[in-house]
Amino acid sequence: MKPNISKLTFFITASVFVFANVSPGSDHPEASSVPPDAALAKLTEGNKRFANSKVSTGKPTAARRAETAQTQHPFAIIVGCADSRTSPEIVFDQNLGDLFVVRTAGNLVDDYALGTIEYGVEHLGARLVVVLGHQRCGAVKAALESESAPGHINALVRDIQPAVKAVKNKQGDALANAAHENALEVAEKIRKNVEVGELSSQIRVVSGYYNLDTGKVEWDK
Repeated sequence: MKPNISKLTFFITASVFVFANVSPGSDHPEASSVPPDAALAKLTEGNKRFANSKVSTGKPTAARRAETAQTQHPFAIIVGCADSRTSPEIVFDQNLGDLFVVRTAGNLVDDYALGTIEYGVEHLGARLVVVLGHQRCGAVKAALESESAPGHINALVRDIQPAVKAVKNKQGDALANAAHENALEVAEKIRKNVEVGELSSQIRVVSGYYNLDTGKVEWDK
């Protein structure tokens, strides 16, 4: 049986085209990475829009959905709290495909989260990692009130304890201090444990604190 030359030629041509537009180890066409400082500026401007707007202006959801259906190029990775009031896409006024988000109570990271961050850097091109703590965080509050908790919540309380102890004698609001410190310590954990090879020198890890009352994000120095 003779092969169908026209179909074979089409298959090879299509395969070469796809291969040429995909970075090694990635299912997503290559795109220029947004430098960390530029990505942070985009987040800052987006948060200003969110905090200063009484009503959302809306986004071209259908168009953006079509644009991102086959690929994604988020310009930043956000490690945020699972708190329902802290959605990064809303807080930073971003659209579908803009942010690669990891959320756990207390914005903590484990091996799954670290692997997710590594994927975002190596395969999706993100170069900024933000750890976002927030005002009146329930997980941090639980760690302030006790060194242990029932069930798997105990793991959250346990991992936040170092931040609680670090600010024990610090002046000011104990919960706010601990939330700030916890975000700082998680950011440091990411710096020390994320394995992205030569890309390490290209990424920046920062932490911030979201104010539930004002809608503003304060960047930790």
